[in-house]
Amino acid sequence: MIQDTTAIHTGALSREIPVAAGIGLRACHYRDFQNGKPPTAWVEAHSENLFAAGGLPHRVMHQVRSHYPVSLHGVGLSLGSADPLNKEHLQQLQQVISRYEPGLISEHLCWVSSEGRYLHDLLPIPYTEGMLQHVSDRIDQVQNVLQRQILIENVSAYLHFADNQMAEWAFLNALVGRTGCGLLLDINNLYVNSRNLGINSDEYLVNLQANAIHEIHLAGFSIETALGQEVFIDTHSQAVWPEVWTLYRRALQIIGRPIPTLIEWDTNIPPLAILLEEAQKAQHILEGIHA
Repeated sequence: MIQDTTAIHTGALSREIPVAAGIGLRACHYRDFQNGKPPTAWVEAHSENLFAAGGLPHRVMHQVRSHYPVSLHGVGLSLGSADPLNKEHLQQLQQVISRYEPGLISEHLCWVSSEGRYLHDLLPIPYTEGMLQHVSDRIDQVQNVLQRQILIENVSAYLHFADNQMAEWAFLNALVGRTGCGLLLDINNLYVNSRNLGINSDEYLVNLQANAIHEIHLAGFSIETALGQEVFIDTHSQAVWPEVWTLYRRALQIIGRPIPTLIEWDTNIPPLAILLEEAQKAQHILEGIHA
């Protein structure tokens, strides 16, 4: 079991992620960070964008890391896959961690590969005892290699598995207990799942192990129609919806403390000023919880 090391300080700038609102680093905003120091408390980058040895992403990231604490958010470890863990991927992640000393490292509770082929989607897993052991073993392997705690994020889903043996919150709690991992609570994903699958958000939040939650994500969803029914899609394509802001406030009240919170926006990305406005909304809510 790996100890939580997110509060260790290294060098002149702490790697600790502050209890404040941050934003995701996207390529269309690179120039903003190259030309100045945008007013955000911290920045999150996708780990895989930094796997290449050099280039513009690293030039920007070096500048970002000189001014801000950074978290790394991965999409490719495929923790729920039947494939063996990709050792090359894990080695590259280890190199990026050594290079930038992030405060938090996170991955998704999903699978993205089969027989070595990557599907470019975050696909849900069944919540069974067998899958719990499988994912726990893989998280242990990852944390032992990295010598760091990782956070596991709940993902959006559009179907139930018939053989589920437990609720998602119970599965996540069991992962925490078996591996010492932390949790990244995606409020948008929880809301999407509550609408698509009928999950009771309050029950989920009340039962989720609150002291294991070290980061929260907020994003915007889209609504489409399939077979005459509305389907809520986790697209990260627009501003955070009012219903998600409401659930965010509710989550912080239930958790009982403010949590570092990130605004995600991955398609139809607006100017940086709009993203910073969204982060400021989250900051006001966090400060209200502080008060």
